[in-house]
Amino acid sequence: MKIFDDLLKFTVIDIVDVLLVALLLYYIYKLVKGTVAINIFIGIVIIYFIYLLTEALEMKMLSKILGGFMSVGLIALIVVFQQEIRKFLLMVGSTNFSKRRKFLGRFNFLKTESNTETDVEAIMAACNKMSTTKTGALIVFECNNNLDFLVNTGDEMSIKVTKPIIESIFFKNSPLHDGAIIVAENIVKATRVILPVSNEKNLPQRFGLRHRAAVGITEKTDALALVVSEETGQVSYFKDGEFIMFKDTQELIEIIKKDLV
Repeated sequence: MKIFDDLLKFTVIDIVDVLLVALLLYYIYKLVKGTVAINIFIGIVIIYFIYLLTEALEMKMLSKILGGFMSVGLIALIVVFQQEIRKFLLMVGSTNFSKRRKFLGRFNFLKTESNTETDVEAIMAACNKMSTTKTGALIVFECNNNLDFLVNTGDEMSIKVTKPIIESIFFKNSPLHDGAIIVAENIVKATRVILPVSNEKNLPQRFGLRHRAAVGITEKTDALALVVSEETGQVSYFKDGEFIMFKDTQELIEIIKKDLV
């Protein structure tokens, strides 16, 4: 049969092709996860695999019907996934390739002074202090995805991270305390930043707007987020759109340091 002949002709290029498609589908899934669009996405994937199966089995009538649906449905997909496509292109276009040099920076002969580690201890000390006074705070750590597209929503800065600086930014009477701050390589690069809010309906009721914003930015990018609740004073940590559990401050410091590498 033709399907077995095709399998015998499977090459390395075909394997790479399959892996790249799988990677693309994974990132699209991450993009629409937690939204209404996830159900549409899963339905489209199922129909597409059925179409491939009918093609391989040479079921001409069914494959022609599904093929017509796929070609006409492409325009409908652009309309349905308009927001998701925009966010996906935004993510691709904002990838910070300079951060990739961190890997090379691990070798002694390639280290430079520009690779500055974020002072996580100072940030956590500030968060613990703000926790005792129930001062709300939202801190975003930039990773590989460049967040300059968010910097424009707030005030661009270039301040070295210290405990007093973090506390003064989020001081209740400070003009900079609203919104989030973005930290990149131990520099506060922006304050009063407006973040995308998650549409996830299954979030705990105790999560306020800051928590939803933390979930939103970590869903759409590879950024990390710390939140200090204004209601309870509790410190929360978010990664990949999920709340990360930790036992104490020291464990959280180690988790953040590991995630920032």
